[in-house]
Amino acid sequence: MEFFKNLFGKKKEVYQIPQQKAEKIAEQPEEEPYGIDKNYAHQKAIELIPEEFFWSSIDDLAPFGSDDGDMALSEFRDWKKNNPKTETYECLKWTIEGVFEKNLAEYNEKILDRTLIKSQIEDDDFNDQHYIFTVDISVIATGFGQLVDEGKIDKKNKPLIQLAIDRQKIWADLATNWEHRTEYIGNLNVLDRVLKVA
Repeated sequence: MEFFKNLFGKKKEVYQIPQQKAEKIAEQPEEEPYGIDKNYAHQKAIELIPEEFFWSSIDDLAPFGSDDGDMALSEFRDWKKNNPKTETYECLKWTIEGVFEKNLAEYNEKILDRTLIKSQIEDDDFNDQHYIFTVDISVIATGFGQLVDEGKIDKKNKPLIQLAIDRQKIWADLATNWEHRTEYIGNLNVLDRVLKVA
């Protein structure tokens, strides 16, 4: 997550969890892969997303490459093991309410207001790294985690994932001086395409 640190020319707290990531890897039984691994992915996911960035565990511009995305995938898998018969929408709800620290109903079209996002970025007291990037990437990684593991994204989940992708596009678009802006938006466009057909 380091290169997101000064995305808008200001120093803001960056949430990193490499120690938790290492501990999660150590906890995994040998037969269970940790993180994103194309070798263990559902065939439909591989067919829908041939782009290599998607399968990266180290590219911060990828859904599972940041510490936040990696942790969201891990949390989704843990949740799924503990709730095998519960619809995955409940996992997205749990993720949003836990990371966003607000009720699910507040994660709606209003968060896509460009003026609002710009004001949040410019507000030194608002941690956009957490309340925009981490929240959205957690939703994206959770939603696409289902595709990777099960070869589908439940229809009920798609509007929430679409909100996350759309807000990330706006957030990145406002970062006019960010060198990775075009690449990141391109990656989000791939996710947008896949979401419509998954």
